[in-house]
Amino acid sequence: MIKSNLLEVHENMKKACEKAGRSEQDVELIAVSKTKPVSALMEAYESGCRIFGENKVQELVDKYEVMPKDIKWHMIGHLQRNKVKYIVDKAALIHSVDSLKLAEEISKEAVKKQVQVSILIEVNVAGEDTKFGVKPEDAEMLIRKIAALPGISIKGLMTIAPYVDDPEENRQYFGQLKQLLVDINQKNIDNVSMNVLSMGMTGDYTVAIEEGATFIRVGTGIFGERKYPVK
Repeated sequence: MIKSNLLEVHENMKKACEKAGRSEQDVELIAVSKTKPVSALMEAYESGCRIFGENKVQELVDKYEVMPKDIKWHMIGHLQRNKVKYIVDKAALIHSVDSLKLAEEISKEAVKKQVQVSILIEVNVAGEDTKFGVKPEDAEMLIRKIAALPGISIKGLMTIAPYVDDPEENRQYFGQLKQLLVDINQKNIDNVSMNVLSMGMTGDYTVAIEEGATFIRVGTGIFGERKYPVK
């Protein structure tokens, strides 16, 4: 199932790139593997996946230890400051930086472990109360402050769009994030390269690609519906 799902996702990615006049090489797939067992991840790995996204630090660390070392692990969930030390040397990219305090903690641990940590700034484009992320109008100021910290490289922006039945409803938010990326890029801020746009999930990734996503985060579309433990 996972292999056939991946083929379908890649086919959809290809069509979206063609529609937008983009190269397929410009968009990378993150297999969102939260709550999934290592056996399922290995099936995706054997079908070609090399980028996996986790929402929880403990899960990322546990899977990092037992899975092949050519995997790039992305931290895509909300990151608590007291958990930063566990992943700064394991995550290839942290998507969910939305405050100076979190960035300062990442910087502190990066310097301590002598690593350079790549991050994205999470922007709450739709202004949802239930979502994390900096307001679009506050993003540039936050980026300028974080860019001055040692051990951190800002690579771009990330957003979690609203859950909608019609993916077209999220086109406006993806377009706004792309425009914000372009605007900040033109400011030529030191230590900031606005090349990465992480947006789009199982329900709306084709629209996100059409609007400029460079990373899409697909879980259900690869692994099937998520099973949460019964409390």
